[in-house]
Amino acid sequence: MSSSESRRNFLVAAASAGTAVLLHPAQALADAPKAAAPADVNATEDLMREHGVLRRVLLVYSEAERRLLAGESPAQSIAAAAHIVERFIEGYHEKLEELFVFPKLTQAGKQVELVQVLTAQHHAGRKVTAEILAMSQPASLASAAQRQALAARLQLFSRMYQPHAAREDTDLFPAFHDLFTEKEFDALGDQFEEQEHKLLGSGGFEGAVKEVAQLESALGIHDLAQFTPR
Repeated sequence: MSSSESRRNFLVAAASAGTAVLLHPAQALADAPKAAAPADVNATEDLMREHGVLRRVLLVYSEAERRLLAGESPAQSIAAAAHIVERFIEGYHEKLEELFVFPKLTQAGKQVELVQVLTAQHHAGRKVTAEILAMSQPASLASAAQRQALAARLQLFSRMYQPHAAREDTDLFPAFHDLFTEKEFDALGDQFEEQEHKLLGSGGFEGAVKEVAQLESALGIHDLAQFTPR
């Protein structure tokens, strides 16, 4: 075969391939990779990511405690963080647990002692939050003794809620999930979403994350890299 014939055959084959693509655009689109649809967040995943908000508030509390003991008075940041706890954690997240999670486990005879401790800690946490809000007024932080007292309340709150959230994530929520069929659990996730809109409005989880992020920036702890050991 001559070189001119080889070149002519190649061009014909290439044109045929191109025509095939042009003649079948729907097939070409069907074969293209598709973006994954966003996954639904189930009931316990929802509760666990809310624990992420709590843990970030605890970091704010830890930095505020450090500043109080150093003689500073970050009253505004402390009060704002406590209001997030009061509204999002105690007024919404814990209410979900008390309405849906704790009774279901108790009725099933599962994790009963843990539920009792967690319930008591919810009540204790609300008391400490009320104290933090009362003590975080600028006029209440004039003396070293007042700042130390508030630092102690922040530490008490954090010391209780770090193991509290961890135990729920690792022991309570898996036991709770096991009590449902997947269909029932999907429906429960929808109920949680309805409660979120009912109690928190349009802001919800995303709004709480935004508020915490603003506090982190105000206190200079927003850069995650600063926590990496050197």
